[in-house]
Amino acid sequence: MVSALSEQGRTLAVAESLTGGLVSASLVAVPGASAVLRGAVVAYATEVKKDVLRVDPDLLSAKGPVDPDVAAQMATGVRRLLKADIGIATTGVAGPGPADGAPAGRVFVAVAGHPSGDHEPATDQHFYPVVGHDGVTARVVRLDLPGDRPAVRLGSALRVLELLADAVG
Repeated sequence: MVSALSEQGRTLAVAESLTGGLVSASLVAVPGASAVLRGAVVAYATEVKKDVLRVDPDLLSAKGPVDPDVAAQMATGVRRLLKADIGIATTGVAGPGPADGAPAGRVFVAVAGHPSGDHEPATDQHFYPVVGHDGVTARVVRLDLPGDRPAVRLGSALRVLELLADAVG
């Protein structure tokens, strides 16, 4: 996907919560990543989601950080912050137990940067909120991953990268 982004002349920004840098580390392991990766923000704390990525504080208060709209706003926020064509994000609960009202393994991954209307129909696992005023849609997928903390983190990183690969073709 790094080569596809490079061929398309597109750039990428990453916002990570539960994955704590695993996604961006996976990307920079690929030769040529410097041509497309603008940067990454590890927004582990809710305040960082709000203050740095500009996730709506009312949304965070009402829903908590484990929410599809939070994932969408994280992806859009990092895209805007780092001036990238595409933003991707992860937020959720790695475990070992529940947190923020969500069970361990509940994760939302998002990719933002394609035009609204460019997606499959929404389901209870797939969400497509329009974020901001520039007509950008964030595709968000809910995951309910089994396993321990490392397995949930790895599964989250792999799934957001798959989502990115789908978006870039």
